[in-house]
Amino acid sequence: MVDYFVSFGIKDIIDVVCVSLLLFYLYKLMKRTGSLNMFIGILVFILVWIVVSQVLKMQLLGAVMNKLVDVGVIALIVLFADDIRHFFRDIGTSTRTRKLFHWLVRRHNGQDVTKWEPVAKACESMSHNKEGALIVIGETDELHDVIASGEAVNANINQFLIENIFFKNSPLHDGAMIIVGDRIESAACILPVSQSEELPKSFGLRHRSAMGIAEKTNAVAVVVSEETGIISVFHKGSFQRDMTADGLMRYLSENVR
Repeated sequence: MVDYFVSFGIKDIIDVVCVSLLLFYLYKLMKRTGSLNMFIGILVFILVWIVVSQVLKMQLLGAVMNKLVDVGVIALIVLFADDIRHFFRDIGTSTRTRKLFHWLVRRHNGQDVTKWEPVAKACESMSHNKEGALIVIGETDELHDVIASGEAVNANINQFLIENIFFKNSPLHDGAMIIVGDRIESAACILPVSQSEELPKSFGLRHRSAMGIAEKTNAVAVVVSEETGIISVFHKGSFQRDMTADGLMRYLSENVR
């Protein structure tokens, strides 16, 4: 044991830090997707397995647990299929990854800011008029079922079209608008509702629906409160309030592909 710590070097420290960060990231991901209890149960099983097979050297019980571990790898892939997709999607859509990619291809970020101006201006106008709105911006593969639950729009992103859809007397104002790429795909879509206890009591169904889609996908959800006119954004299980039009444009350019 003493020899092990004597030979413990910088590479081992980096190794421990990387594993710790990976476990912490998996903890956050499981907490966001509602699989935290299962994740903790697996960690407890692994610790027991290590103690039984490596420390106590219990051959019979260790052999049984070894077989469970061998089969468990396949079982984990099946059980956590959605979480695994979230894991790799989070890596590909993280702000740091996108900034690195943009730097490599020398893409100017200002073009993205201008792209979201119609959405930001529409939200600003609806905020002043206290008209409620719920806009979800993401990718087709993870929003396919949500898009299918609403009415097809299939139009270019346009400020006045967004405002007209969320006008109080419009038949499409209830539910969420889905934007993918440069197109408004559908409106009046049904979203999963978050049961998170961390949300303020003042948040209504629009806000809880926005958090629901932000917990299950990498999409960004924008909410305009009908009661207060406050603009809020939801992404990866967290939210920000009191967004301005300029702040919303910057936020979307940094967090939407």
